Amino acid sequence: MSAPVFCFSSDKLQFVASTWKPRERRQTESSPDIQASTKPMFVLMGLIGLLLIIVVLWDVFETIVLPRRVTRRFRLTRFFYRSVWAPWSAIARTVHKSRRRETFLSIFGPLSLLMLLSLWAVTLVFGFALLHWAFGSHIYTANGSAGFFTDLYYSGTTFFTLGLGDIAPLDRAARMMTVIEASLGFGLLALVIGYFPVLYQAFSRREVNISMLDARAGTPPTAAELLRRHQEGQSLESLDQFLRDWEMWAADLMESHLSYPVLCFFRSQHDNQSWLAALNTVLDACSLVMVGIDGIPKWQAQLTFKMARHAVVDISQIFNTSPVKHDGARLSKKDLATLRLALSECGVALRNEEGDEGTLEELRAMYEPYTHVLSRYLMMPLPGWLPKARASDNWQTSAWENAPLAADQPIRKCMLDVPAKKAHAQGATAATERPD
Repeated sequence: MSAPVFCFSSDKLQFVASTWKPRERRQTESSPDIQASTKPMFVLMGLIGLLLIIVVLWDVFETIVLPRRVTRRFRLTRFFYRSVWAPWSAIARTVHKSRRRETFLSIFGPLSLLMLLSLWAVTLVFGFALLHWAFGSHIYTANGSAGFFTDLYYSGTTFFTLGLGDIAPLDRAARMMTVIEASLGFGLLALVIGYFPVLYQAFSRREVNISMLDARAGTPPTAAELLRRHQEGQSLESLDQFLRDWEMWAADLMESHLSYPVLCFFRSQHDNQSWLAALNTVLDACSLVMVGIDGIPKWQAQLTFKMARHAVVDISQIFNTSPVKHDGARLSKKDLATLRLALSECGVALRNEEGDEGTLEELRAMYEPYTHVLSRYLMMPLPGWLPKARASDNWQTSAWENAPLAADQPIRKCMLDVPAKKAHAQGATAATERPD
C-alpha cells in the first residue's frame, strides 16, 4: 500500500488517501471466494451490534425516562443488579462487625449507578463498532490500519465526542452512523445530568421522616416506644396527624422506589436506621391502633396501613422476592403479654377483648412476610415490637460521646413537671386571694 498523498491549501491541511480501499473491497478483489464465506459473518455481527444498541437504548428509556414500574422479567438493568448484588451481599455477610458491614453495603447503591452507566456506554460503543466492522470499516486512518480494534477505537472517540482527528468516516453509511452515535453520546450525558438530581432529591425526602422518627420512636424504632413517648408527652391525640404524614411518606416511597428501584439499595445516614425498618414500625403502630387504643381514632390508621402495605408489596415485586410463610415468631404470645403490660404501665390501654389477638395476628400476616423477605434480601434488619433494654437514640450520641440512658432526663422532666408547676401556681394564687 502506498502512502497517502498530502495536499496543502491556504486555510487547512487535507489528507487524501489516494490508494485507500475499504477492507471488504480489498478482500473481495484478492479472493472472490472470501466474500461468499465471510459475508454471513459480517451480516451476523451487524445484527448483533444493532440488537445491542436497541436493547441498551430501550433499557435507558425504561430506567431513566419511563415514570412507572416495568413488569417484564428480562431487562438489562435487572440482570445487572441481580448479577452484581448477589456477590456483593455474599461478601457483606462474611463481615462480622456490623458497622463495617453497613459501610460496605452503603457503597453499593451509588457505585452500582456508575457501573450501570459504564455498562450502557461500553455496550453502545461495542455495538457501533460491530456495525462499522460489518459495513466494511469505511473509515480512514492516518497510518492506513484497518480492523475491528480500529473500528472500536473510532466508535469510542465518536461516542465520547473526543474529535482527535486521526480517523474519519469515508462513505455515507459511516458518516450517518457517526452522527447517530455522537448524538446518542450527548443525549445519554444529558439524561444522566438530569437523572442524578431527581434521584438524590427522592432520597433526601425519604430520609427526612426517618431522621425525625428517631426522637419519636427510638432507635431502632418500635411501635411500643412510639406510643409510650406520645403518651408520656401527653400528645397521644397527635398520633392521628403523625400517621397522616406517614401515609404521604409511604405513597412517595412507593412512587419513587418503583420508578427508580436503585433507591432501595441506598442506606440511611445511621447504621441502625433504614427505610424498611421505619416502614415496618409504622405498620406495627397502625396494627395496634386498628385493634383498639383509647383516645386514637382508627380511620387514619387504616388509611396509613393500606398505603404502607401497598408500598412494601409492590417494592418486593421489583426484586421478585416471594413472601415467606408467616409464623408469628416476631411477636409471640409471651411478647404480646409483655407489650400489653409495658403499654398499660405508661397509660396506653390496648384493647384486650375476645378476638383481638386473632385480629392483630391477621393484620401482621398481611405485611410481615413481605418485610421479612425484603429484610433478608437487602440485609436491612427489622426492629422488634419492644424497645431494646439499653438502646440510645441517635440524637444522644456523637463522635466524642455516647450519652447514657439518663441523658434525656432534663427533657423528660420539663414535660412531666408542667402539670405539677401549674397546680403549684394555682395553689399559690388561691392562697394570696384568700381573705384573712
